[in-house]
Amino acid sequence: MLGLIIISSQISIFAQNKIKVTGAVTDSTGRGVENATVSEKGTKTTAVTAANGSFAINVASENSVLVISSVGYSSKEIKVGGLTNLHVQLQQMSSSLQDVVVVGYGSQKKANLTGAVSVVRPEEITKRQVTTVAEGLQGLASGVNVRGGGQPGSEAVIQIRGLKSLSDSKPLYVIDGLITTANRDFNPDDIESLQILKDASAAAIYGSRAANGVIIITTKKGKSGPMHIDASAKMGVQTTPRYSLTKTPQFVSLNDSAYANAGYTPDKWQKHNLSNNTDWQDATFRTGSMQDYNVSFSGGGQGGTYLVSANYFDNKGVVISTGFKRLGLRVNSQGSKGIFSIGENVAITNAQSDEMSGNPYVDVVRMLPTIGVYDPSHPAKGPYGFGNPDSANTFGTNPVAHTNLEDVNNENFRVRGNIWSELKFTPWLKYRLNLGYETSNDHYKYFRKKGDWTLNQPDDPSILNENRARWETSLIENTLNFNKSFGRHAITAVVGQTYQHDHYEQIWGNKRNILYNSSNGTYYPVLDQGNSPTTGGFTQDAVLLSYLGRLEYSYDDRYLLNAVIRRDGTSRLGPDYKWGDFPSVSAAWRISKEKFFNIPWVNDLKVRASYGTLGSSNIGYWDYIPLINTNSTMVLGSGQTVQSGATQVQLANENLKWEKLIQQNYGFDATLFDYRLAVTAEYFISKTQDVLSTMYIPRTTGNDGGFPRVNAVSLQNTGFEFSATYRENKSAVKYWAGVNLTFLKNKILDLGYNRAEIIDGNTKSTVGESLGMWYLYQTDGLFQNQSEIDNYKNKDGKVIQSGAKPGDIRFKDNNGDGQISSDDRKVVASPWPKWEMGLNLGATYKNFEVTMNWFGSFGATVYNGYHSVVDRFDDNSNYRTDVNPWTPTNTNTSFPRIVYASNLNSRGDSDRWLENGSFFRMKYVSIAYTIPSPLLKKIGFSNAQVSLSGQNLITFTKYSGLDPEFVNTNIFQKGFDNFAFPNLKTYSLGIQFGF
Repeated sequence: MLGLIIISSQISIFAQNKIKVTGAVTDSTGRGVENATVSEKGTKTTAVTAANGSFAINVASENSVLVISSVGYSSKEIKVGGLTNLHVQLQQMSSSLQDVVVVGYGSQKKANLTGAVSVVRPEEITKRQVTTVAEGLQGLASGVNVRGGGQPGSEAVIQIRGLKSLSDSKPLYVIDGLITTANRDFNPDDIESLQILKDASAAAIYGSRAANGVIIITTKKGKSGPMHIDASAKMGVQTTPRYSLTKTPQFVSLNDSAYANAGYTPDKWQKHNLSNNTDWQDATFRTGSMQDYNVSFSGGGQGGTYLVSANYFDNKGVVISTGFKRLGLRVNSQGSKGIFSIGENVAITNAQSDEMSGNPYVDVVRMLPTIGVYDPSHPAKGPYGFGNPDSANTFGTNPVAHTNLEDVNNENFRVRGNIWSELKFTPWLKYRLNLGYETSNDHYKYFRKKGDWTLNQPDDPSILNENRARWETSLIENTLNFNKSFGRHAITAVVGQTYQHDHYEQIWGNKRNILYNSSNGTYYPVLDQGNSPTTGGFTQDAVLLSYLGRLEYSYDDRYLLNAVIRRDGTSRLGPDYKWGDFPSVSAAWRISKEKFFNIPWVNDLKVRASYGTLGSSNIGYWDYIPLINTNSTMVLGSGQTVQSGATQVQLANENLKWEKLIQQNYGFDATLFDYRLAVTAEYFISKTQDVLSTMYIPRTTGNDGGFPRVNAVSLQNTGFEFSATYRENKSAVKYWAGVNLTFLKNKILDLGYNRAEIIDGNTKSTVGESLGMWYLYQTDGLFQNQSEIDNYKNKDGKVIQSGAKPGDIRFKDNNGDGQISSDDRKVVASPWPKWEMGLNLGATYKNFEVTMNWFGSFGATVYNGYHSVVDRFDDNSNYRTDVNPWTPTNTNTSFPRIVYASNLNSRGDSDRWLENGSFFRMKYVSIAYTIPSPLLKKIGFSNAQVSLSGQNLITFTKYSGLDPEFVNTNIFQKGFDNFAFPNLKTYSLGIQFGF
């Protein structure tokens, strides 16, 4: 009892000697820093700041030292002395940890993210001269694969964390809360912020549409103050890479040799027109140009802000008669009064595309130099040259004729936007209503004039086809947000309901023999002319109804927990499978805030993990409903009258259900060396179950309207992502360097319906292996003499290629049956890169800035479609200049003897056409100069900068095709370079200013 009394009295005396210190912690702008830690140095006494930065703490004496710290700020130490009320201002470090990241129906500090989210600065996108957002993302974020080309108005193919589906790999775009697309009629200059949600926990709030990842875009808003005007202009020129093709003398020599080797006597050879020496690339390609102009007006006052922006974009293509234009207007405004806020985001765009006829990159290879662009010898078929059976017997297409005789135009007028309102009942509880709407009026026009562009072409009349369509989507969202701190505890929650309705309708008309005015050589391409009319049309509707909820919990910014649930119902799936549930959970531990952690050069260290389910129903509107043909007729009765009828022509699967992606993610985030170095690493495993795929069934079943959809395939992706950025701002030369790496592997877990493999062209997809592996005959050098042919036998002594001749390709008899047959094909390589890298560098000195972006892809084996044409020699097309065929006097070569009309050395299903597809490319380089402030003040400008830049200027690769960075949208043929439109070299001059 006496001991307890003594201890109690000592505690009482100690408490009486404590000094209470109060105060506030703010940032450099005077805003309170919430959840900053205030601790007494050398003790366990701590306090945490409130939302306005205020705090209170009891310290031992006036000699105590307070340590004030917060993630993303420089720590401060202050001796108490006689102070009892402190105002502490923390300086934010050169770190993005305090940045607010939009994560869907809410936002978080970047420092407190528990999922896999990449943040891309919009200036990294807009400084490039690109048509779409996706193009500008290449190399800027790990786990994001982008492939594009230089065709005007084309949209890059973007894939986040690998192939998860067989139907559609496009990510979900959310722009200002509207579920939409960021296609070619969206202006990248409108972007204020861009986040990429890559794992299930980050994207689960979007449920059934998030399986391929989510890209959230927030557009620019006005800021309080007088009107501010910003303007920019970029002008550039573009050039296409070209093939090295033979001119007439070399072509004739090689072509004659091919005929001679095939046993044709000279009188059967082509009678070449030596007066022609056409460079089809000069006739088809030109120097392209790009123009991009932007202007915005913004400002506001205490009650609200506004922004109005306009954009004009014009791209004249490098292929004759191609181009793309876009005209856009955006209006964003918002205001508030009391607890009520309201705002809107509206964009109006008109995009026009003059599209290619055929594929000119094939045409310039297939056409012969001995054929002239124009040939007046056949006026009935048009004035263009396309060969003849005697002197130029080719399947090639005259690209100039094709372009002039076919006009393909596509125009889209789109209005999209949303209006939102909020009621903030308390500082920690608000209700939000979001109403979104988007409509697109599309006009497609195809006009074919009378004339020929290919040898032996059918005599078609002039044809006009017009297609008009309207698409619209409407969105209604109701959400309730809760955000409150209780000391070191912070809880954020959102619950909501969304409804989206998509509607599409189309009508089309077609007429033939369009009226022609022979006096001036013009047509009247309108649908009230011509004859043989046909018309058609259809309509489609889809509905998605959803309920969602998310709970975020934080203790002292040290322990973080995030849980999400979403329930979706769609009209696209079978009657019994319309609803799906998509939950996820993630957690993070900020080790650097633990008392035991004492590594001075580590500013912040957080580990995290997540597990969740996402879904997909990216199929057609009515795939679960049988297709009925209502055009069938039958003659019945004594009067032989025609009766109309209806016939089911497509079988359907009424049991279509959700495609589900289950993903695990493990990662860490660290900032080091006084916040100069930021590092992020991720490892993930994702499995897609019940993948919606097409089931090929025989026509004997009665199915004749397309193959039905089934839930059959299961896929797996595993990957590792790493990114690091270093920034140095303390010297006269400020610089930064960032690198991101992605290692990814896909595997087929199941093909469904007891299928072990799917063969598509030259690829094979097998359970346990990656999708679309190269499945080909293997070559084994050339036969140098007859003895080698005779001695090439199987184990039973059978000569394997008895019909071969010296100089022919030796193929491997993999099954040992003594012959080369389809059973000898083998999986020989993978079209998928083993890893990809983005490297981003920059430096500033005084008013100069240099920026450089590189992108590399390594380990893929690709199929060179160009070589498979120019090196075949079995038919008549042009050849490459550096060809070195085998002859009896030229045996030191790997190129076989050339033979016309024989596939012995030209078969397209051999590994002869495979090449290393690795490349490392400078995607962008620029030098910019900022006009000095004294000069700007004289002309009334607040800022101005001029820049000179280039894109795709340097590429390191062993690939001998036109461009190793090609696109093939067939998921089974990803590595097949089938004359894709290449990336173009672009040289640009830009200026931007504001006042």
